Amino acid sequence: MATDTDPIPLSALQHWTYCPRQCGLIHLEQQFAENIHTARGQAVHHLVDTPGYEVRHGVRVERALPLWSERLGLIGKADLVEFHPDGTVFPVEFKHGRKRQKTHDDIQLAAQALCLEDMLGRPVPQGAIFHASSHRRRAVDITPELRALVVETAEAIRAMLASGKLPSPVNDARCKECSLRDICQPEALTSLEKQREQRTRLFDAE
Repeated sequence: MATDTDPIPLSALQHWTYCPRQCGLIHLEQQFAENIHTARGQAVHHLVDTPGYEVRHGVRVERALPLWSERLGLIGKADLVEFHPDGTVFPVEFKHGRKRQKTHDDIQLAAQALCLEDMLGRPVPQGAIFHASSHRRRAVDITPELRALVVETAEAIRAMLASGKLPSPVNDARCKECSLRDICQPEALTSLEKQREQRTRLFDAE
């Protein structure tokens, strides 16, 4: 089991923001399963999984760059980081699918930016999500609100790991696309919770 001092993987922030129970299944119980969405995501990341660098038009482009922040207790890697001649540091996270805003993607990029700031001592005010299906970048400002969300989410994950308690299922539209649906069993567990609640209220006075 993770301890209070273990660093939180950057991917865990994305998982928690999408669904806390998904995060718990993966990072607390070490459960994982594949579906078409995870397979597509892995295929996209294979494009930048090999560490290395190249220089394009004066911009140094680092792939699979290890990241960490002792201050925030985070660890992971960036798909791609651009180092521009003027000193600008610009992380790029690769995602499958078409161009659209998703908080669970943005928080992972923001966490990368905060790690880069701590590692390099330079501000990282912006990054981008590269959407593979549409081959388009979506710029993301690393706002104070997004920075605060990174800190709050890391603290929530750390508390969950320390408690050893799996979050309750959500049983909503998110479950349809989740590769862990069969492991999670959101419909069955939600039904059991409703039955327990009904039993406790069975003899309540009207």
